[in-house]
Amino acid sequence: MSQQWKDESTDQLCDAITSITDREEAYRFLEDVATFAEIKAFSQRLQVANLILKGMSYPQIVQMTGASTATISRVKKCVEYGPDGYKDILKKLGKFEEGK
Repeated sequence: MSQQWKDESTDQLCDAITSITDREEAYRFLEDVATFAEIKAFSQRLQVANLILKGMSYPQIVQMTGASTATISRVKKCVEYGPDGYKDILKKLGKFEEGK
């Protein structure tokens, strides 16, 4: 992915995210910074990534998450060719183990 989107403002956003210390603080920040639809979209994408990494099929993922095939396709592209952001976070959450 292009590094062009990284700048002082996105650095500040990343620093803000990494400074969050608990779930309630995260909820408060998300509620201030994003719409409910955006928050739900982010959470759905993370759920889709988890299911892709578990080897689930598109129809199974649609049924379990309600995500569109376009969303599943976009997330799959990130999982397969991206910088491993989904894998890193899912490992930290105990949802993904390499090689499974």
